[in-house]
Amino acid sequence: MSKLLFIYNPNSGKGNIRKEVSFILESFASKGFDLRVFPTAKSGDASKMAKNEAHRYELLLCAGGDGTFNEVAKGLMEAKKNGENIPVVGYIPVGTVNDFATSLEIPKEVEDAVDVILTGTERAVDIGSFCVGKQEELYSYFTYVAAFGAFTEVSYETSQDVKNVIGKAAYFLEGVKSLQKIRPYHLKISYDGNVIEDDFIFGMVANSKSVGGFKGITGPEVYLDDGEFDAIFVRTPKNPLDLQNIINSFILMDMKTDNICHFHSGDITIEADEDLQWTLDGEDGGAHKNIHIHNYKQALKVKVR
Repeated sequence: MSKLLFIYNPNSGKGNIRKEVSFILESFASKGFDLRVFPTAKSGDASKMAKNEAHRYELLLCAGGDGTFNEVAKGLMEAKKNGENIPVVGYIPVGTVNDFATSLEIPKEVEDAVDVILTGTERAVDIGSFCVGKQEELYSYFTYVAAFGAFTEVSYETSQDVKNVIGKAAYFLEGVKSLQKIRPYHLKISYDGNVIEDDFIFGMVANSKSVGGFKGITGPEVYLDDGEFDAIFVRTPKNPLDLQNIINSFILMDMKTDNICHFHSGDITIEADEDLQWTLDGEDGGAHKNIHIHNYKQALKVKVR
């Protein structure tokens, strides 16, 4: 009998997951799984459970939003680092954004997501580590994006209805109400023997086809298992025309402009003159001057169609 650990956030998606728990449990019990259920009560619970207990199970079932999945992935990566075997992950996305699930084409309907886990295939995906300071102390892991700057708050504050109506343009138009509000940061970015030093208003190191609910906001060639991130850094616009060119570049997905640095790499170092406020998978990533981001290729197996 296969053993299954079910970690879920009872508050995800405005608490709608609660009424689905019985269906989920019955679905897997009927297939012969030996179930253990763990509802989270506070931040960090999912990570701790995944780190300490997941190695005892063949399947880890996670129900929640991007934040819950981030915690599960973080816990599994820490267990893996300690030499533990980690299980395959089945994801039931019931959050408000669900960027990671969108990238993997995991359905948002609970019944469909359960069916994918029961009948689908395993896919190995990359996971990013986020280290801080000159000593590169591990701060956290992320599944799909580490970002800072002008637009990071907009993606999670803009309503999904607005995103659906005006699409990618909303990400930037909402974030740039006034050119004077943009805060530039002087950065030194190093990757694969290359060094870029300039003033930037926004940076995003992503492994996703969707960020903040906006599909296609990253580069046109995004692979979740190639060991490389899609990195986008937006230089400080000097005038409204520069700003319009930046917006047009993202809408048309043409990154060949002097206003944007766009590259692929699995190892990126970012040094700033002052603390940068980061977001990791939509959650607070802290304020740091020196960052090292590394891609762990195909580190996690997830059930997909």
